[in-house]
Amino acid sequence: MTSGPREAGGGAPQPEDSGRGRVGSGSPSASPGVGIAGTPAPRRLPAPAEVLPHRPPFLFVDEVTAIEPGVRATGLWHLSGDEAFFAGHFPGRPTLPGVLMVEALAQLGGLAVLAEPRFAGYLPLFGGIDKARFRRQVVPGETLELAVELDQLGSTAGRGRGTASVEGKVAATASMLFVLVHP
Repeated sequence: MTSGPREAGGGAPQPEDSGRGRVGSGSPSASPGVGIAGTPAPRRLPAPAEVLPHRPPFLFVDEVTAIEPGVRATGLWHLSGDEAFFAGHFPGRPTLPGVLMVEALAQLGGLAVLAEPRFAGYLPLFGGIDKARFRRQVVPGETLELAVELDQLGSTAGRGRGTASVEGKVAATASMLFVLVHP
């Protein structure tokens, strides 16, 4: 999350299939079993609420599309327009607040951290936000495509970078620092 996300298809860091610890196939309904030609089928991707401590109305990741625990994750936030903040930000011209885009990226980063078995049950907290940039407005009815890559992950803290896009066009980028609180 700190220096130059890998650019592919609109600027969001894309998961690489390195084979180490990656969960899922991009399909939330994938389940363990036998796949094509007897190869193991990919495991099901977790629902965000299965991993994150956040709950509505402050859970902003609707769907995980790929995850490599402790390394990177991608996900989606579907904005219906029914979210309460749209009523006041701004009346007559609803716009997603930039700080909520950064929070959604942080939640996805937290999901990538907490999916790592050694951090299960920890509480990830913001330690800082650097280089946050907002490139386009996000409005009701759009889907925010989220991608986070962890650059450093220690036993008590980490650093990462994220990109939020809509239809391949970058809406926000940020570098994030976080601390991990032991349960």
